[in-house]
Amino acid sequence: MRPPALHYKGESIIMPDWKDYLTENQDRFLAELVDFLRIPSISAISAHAGDVLRAAEWVAHRLTSAGMEHVAILPTGGHPVVYADWLHAPGKPTVLIYGHFDVQPVDPLDLWTHPPFEPHIENDRIYARGASDDKGNMLIPILAVEALLRSRGSLPVNVKFFFEGQEEIGSPQIPVFLQQERERFACDLVLSADGGQWSEDQPQILVGLRGGCGVQIDVYGPKMDLHSGMYGGVVQNPIHALVQILDSMRSDDGMITIPGFYDQVRPLSPADRERIAAIPFDEEKLKVSLGVPALFGEAGFTPREREWVRPTLEVNGIWGGFQQEGIKTVLPAEAHAKITCRLVPDQDPQTILELLQAHIKRHTPPGVNVIVTPLAFQAYPYLIPEDDPGNIAVREVLIELYGREPYYVRSGGSIPVCTLFQRQLGAYTSNFAFALDDERFHAPDEFFRLSSFRKGQTAYCMLLERLGR
Repeated sequence: MRPPALHYKGESIIMPDWKDYLTENQDRFLAELVDFLRIPSISAISAHAGDVLRAAEWVAHRLTSAGMEHVAILPTGGHPVVYADWLHAPGKPTVLIYGHFDVQPVDPLDLWTHPPFEPHIENDRIYARGASDDKGNMLIPILAVEALLRSRGSLPVNVKFFFEGQEEIGSPQIPVFLQQERERFACDLVLSADGGQWSEDQPQILVGLRGGCGVQIDVYGPKMDLHSGMYGGVVQNPIHALVQILDSMRSDDGMITIPGFYDQVRPLSPADRERIAAIPFDEEKLKVSLGVPALFGEAGFTPREREWVRPTLEVNGIWGGFQQEGIKTVLPAEAHAKITCRLVPDQDPQTILELLQAHIKRHTPPGVNVIVTPLAFQAYPYLIPEDDPGNIAVREVLIELYGREPYYVRSGGSIPVCTLFQRQLGAYTSNFAFALDDERFHAPDEFFRLSSFRKGQTAYCMLLERLGR
């Protein structure tokens, strides 16, 4: 059967099948990914704001060259959002494809085998910050759309893109931005290119994400560092005070001791626990892979339940006083910590922040002043029905690609916009991405399997075709 013909300036041009197009352009696609990964678009560090904008410009240019229309870099009051659309499929659904082009900081830099923004390819893997989370994944649907447009001259569905530059800092400006731009982003369903599969040969469908919030705690004592021999035992030590506050938040068996913290938590049903227990879990293998002697967490729940469907409170960083080599006998003037909580249905981030602030105030010892500042990271928990139409289409494609039923899983992480899309656009988000858990995102030597990069392009073409039937 002859491929379709495209008429251009009076000439009829025979177009290749999208599969052929993908095969013939892999070298170019890989070179583009390398170029994209060179941009140090770290949203958490203000000095890299220009790099985040440069990444947005790269994405906008790439969407234009793929054949998308109305491409725009939209201001948010923070890092921008890139929009594009192709809306020439009357009577077909409108699919919004989501991803993010910002990346995590690279510390500790000395643990990287190669510089984090000098992509290195080895054993069919590409190593760089953002390779898996999320630049490699978010480039995939752009390439798929290009392949469909170049091979058939049209798309099987209407498509919009929403690529943001602030996901790694909790998307702080996106709630207000999306409310203002609801008409522009109106759609029937959302596909997230931020996520992954269970393994190289086992697919998954993500049906739940935890939400989150956090605070920074600043403890101030004397107006300067003091001689610990002269003032120790006379003045409250801010580090001791901070440790006392932090220790009051969690019991020895992993329970969070902040009054009211669990009040909104939706109980696990027997069916929920059975669904989670049915997915393979190797505790010994996990301990070895993490390099820990034992797992730890809230009593009464399995490790997988604690990871996916129970809330947490973790100290992410703590600092203060003398930290260089040797000894300096000081009583420090101040101490600091950052803590974040992962939240589950039906916890509200704002409520949890209020509980945190009240608890810290109650447990502040005399002799210090404490300031509690909410962090920009705030996300609501997210659940999507297993039988949502988007998930049904995703399941069919995954079975065709992998030859087996996907697992239905939840994630301990957060993608804040999923709940925002549900609330503001009335559309659920089906996860459709190809990262794997061992790819060291947020850690040194992050990488992405190029086999997944190629597979994802095919998968997106298949899924968009299926959604257009």
